[in-house]
Amino acid sequence: MIKNALKKSIWVYHFGAASCNNCDIEILDTLTPKFDAERFGIKLVGSIRHADCMLVTGVINSKNLPRLREIYSQAPKPFYVIAIGTCSVALGIFKHSYNAAGPADRHIPVDVYVPGCPPKPEVMISGIVKLMEKIDATKKKGVREI
Repeated sequence: MIKNALKKSIWVYHFGAASCNNCDIEILDTLTPKFDAERFGIKLVGSIRHADCMLVTGVINSKNLPRLREIYSQAPKPFYVIAIGTCSVALGIFKHSYNAAGPADRHIPVDVYVPGCPPKPEVMISGIVKLMEKIDATKKKGVREI
């Protein structure tokens, strides 16, 4: 029952790590009527406790890493994570930075990767559709959830 609701309507929480705001602008563009992400049931929420999925953008550094872990631990389960942008997927130009704590998947489990600098709204929507397909596939396998 829960997975069926998730497949039809994913509420997302945006965690902006140390980003340059290009990915953030593209996320907002994805939510506008031009791309109409709401047709998939995607809604941006202001609290992690109301979210089904977290969008992570930017470089995870030593200052925001504890906050990322804390926010992830407060999320209701089942919970999904999408890493958006080259910085959160593979650190991008910050690969050899002294303060970069690594890509998002080193610290929290990531379900879908959306690379690009910044990724276009169409690519973000296809990433969320892939997440919906992944949720549906686990439902068909009969995986028991917590």
